[in-house]
Amino acid sequence: MEFRIIKSPSPGTVDILLRRKGSLKSETPPCVDAIGLVQGRMIEMVVAADIAEKAVGVTVEDIRGSCPQNMILLAIFGDTASVAEALSEIKRKAEEGADIC
Repeated sequence: MEFRIIKSPSPGTVDILLRRKGSLKSETPPCVDAIGLVQGRMIEMVVAADIAEKAVGVTVEDIRGSCPQNMILLAIFGDTASVAEALSEIKRKAEEGADIC
């Protein structure tokens, strides 16, 4: 899995991700102070989304793209501390081998 965090994302960056999100919901997440990006295999991303949402108050969206290796990208929206905590929890559980990889 690959991880990145964007603190104080530009409006253009938020717009790119919102245009590519996979859900049918059209509303913007309530808080976009930071965006965590996680990329990996489908099974890992479903588990990662579950971990992030259970750990802290964040909004997780799958981001549509075209990757020949069938990698999935998640965007985790929220305040900076919550996004950082969600990414830390995903990494921690992955290192422990907690059904994520």
